[in-house]
Amino acid sequence: MNEITVLSRKDGVPISRFIYGQFAEHLGRCIYEGVWVGKDSTIPNENGIRTDVAEALRAINVPVVRWPGGCFADEYHWQDGIGPKEKRKKMINTHWGGITEDNSFGTHEYFELIRQLGCEAYVNGNVGSGTVQEMQEWVEYITMAGESPMANQRQENGQEKPWKMKFFGVGNESWGCGGNMRPEYYADLYRQYQTYVRKYGQENIYKIACGPNVNDYHWTEIVMKNAARYMDGISLHHYSLPKPDTWNDKGDALDFPETQWYSVIERAQYMDELITKHSRIMDQYDPEKRVGLIVDEWGTWYNVEPGTNPGFLYQQNTIRDAMVAAITLNIFHKHADRVHMANIAQMVNVLQAMLLTEEEKMIKTPTYYVFDLYKNHQEAELIDSYGAVAENISYTISKKNDQLTISLCNFDLHETRETTFINENGFAEVSGEYISAEKMDAHNSFEEPDNIVKQAFAGFKLTEKKLQVQLPPMSVVTLTAGEG
Repeated sequence: MNEITVLSRKDGVPISRFIYGQFAEHLGRCIYEGVWVGKDSTIPNENGIRTDVAEALRAINVPVVRWPGGCFADEYHWQDGIGPKEKRKKMINTHWGGITEDNSFGTHEYFELIRQLGCEAYVNGNVGSGTVQEMQEWVEYITMAGESPMANQRQENGQEKPWKMKFFGVGNESWGCGGNMRPEYYADLYRQYQTYVRKYGQENIYKIACGPNVNDYHWTEIVMKNAARYMDGISLHHYSLPKPDTWNDKGDALDFPETQWYSVIERAQYMDELITKHSRIMDQYDPEKRVGLIVDEWGTWYNVEPGTNPGFLYQQNTIRDAMVAAITLNIFHKHADRVHMANIAQMVNVLQAMLLTEEEKMIKTPTYYVFDLYKNHQEAELIDSYGAVAENISYTISKKNDQLTISLCNFDLHETRETTFINENGFAEVSGEYISAEKMDAHNSFEEPDNIVKQAFAGFKLTEKKLQVQLPPMSVVTLTAGEG
């Protein structure tokens, strides 16, 4: 039996709500069909944005959406996506499927999505194939309130007031699809480009530098050494694959062996080591932890679903993905002093998605329900704890408005695990919700959309100052409690 002592009287680090961020790239059916159907679609929409998708995302308190990429960002020229739709320049999406896009979803449509979700904007600028002038003018177009060439153009296109843009990324994966740069070169280029991400409005723009690919600690060292004082955040990308060294055969989303269940879990747990080691390097150049680690691409990555475009990265989402989501969010909480934002890849129809759509149908994935179960942790205070914890258990304890939230994940395939929480203040008014499954590739489909849904959880009991919890195998549980 595991016993965990809750140190609820200690002041903890706030858990940024932006850790629950989303990522929407022009990739496959994420934007087109997933988010954007156009005003004339028979699918219910508001100003072209799918109503069902927007409602589902609002329900999990999405705090920020990163756009337009990803690799797509460094071939995207924003002027092609503004003005009358019939006059917008078409483009070939060379990274993802080689399809022709009509640019009907651009800057105005993105900020309409942001408005409908009630969240913050995270725009990724084009360094790989763009110019300093292009980036500067985009920031001016978005945020300039007075009279200027770009502000006037925005107003001519129907948006009188500027938008609020909280986050801006200067390039994406500049070590790879964003330009195949060396860190020394990128650090200098970042210093140049970020200079022209001007503050046109009242609020500062949080500037994010391109950080390392997984465990490229040399990249972090060089970019932090040469450019830390010019940035607010630096990114990190890491995906969990069943076969991490074999990108041509990453394993399947369904019908996988038990060994691949545990290999995916192991890759998700690797996030802890990555954040720890990159943070140590950051500490050398930023001991006050002013610069945030921005994990703006993370999640599972499998072979695409049979019969789908291999460039669309469409995959099913099972209870295994729910385990990865819970484990990873718990790791982000643990490092809340350094991790300021994270963005799961991706929001709809791509990789580890919240939602899957098929024409007028939409389903919520097991990953969606983890974000739902965990939403109380947003802006809560991380609570320290100590005690023996089984290797199959991952958990977070936080406190907000005198309410404790305890989220646990039991990723054992077969065994129920008992965990006991001890709080010197006691527990009161405990309630719980959870998701679980009988099969390790259980998932929701368009034919059976409710195989895995959030349910009431009663597998706990109170004994004086102890809260005993029975965690089913393959489950994610959230308990809320007052203090006695």
